[in-house]
Amino acid sequence: MRVTLPHSLGKDEVRRRMHKHADEIGSFFPAGLAKVTTGWPSEDRMSIMAEVMGQSIPGGVEVRDNEVVIEMDLPLLLSVMKGPLEAAVKKEAGRLLAP
Repeated sequence: MRVTLPHSLGKDEVRRRMHKHADEIGSFFPAGLAKVTTGWPSEDRMSIMAEVMGQSIPGGVEVRDNEVVIEMDLPLLLSVMKGPLEAAVKKEAGRLLAP
């Protein structure tokens, strides 16, 4: 699954906002459904690991000059939910870029 969010904030500001809001990623899922951990393996990449319904979903967020790209590797069991998950990420991910 891949979702792209355009921005005009500059990389430094995007990184600052994402660091501020990274702990909110778990709330993108219905209450109690997911346990999410994040990390920053590089300056422009945040790693994400979501545990949903006993399934591990690795992913990440890449900060680019004019966009943020969110990718998640959905396991086969959850691939049938790709459409609704993409819609939820598009709806909620804007909060990562909120001031």
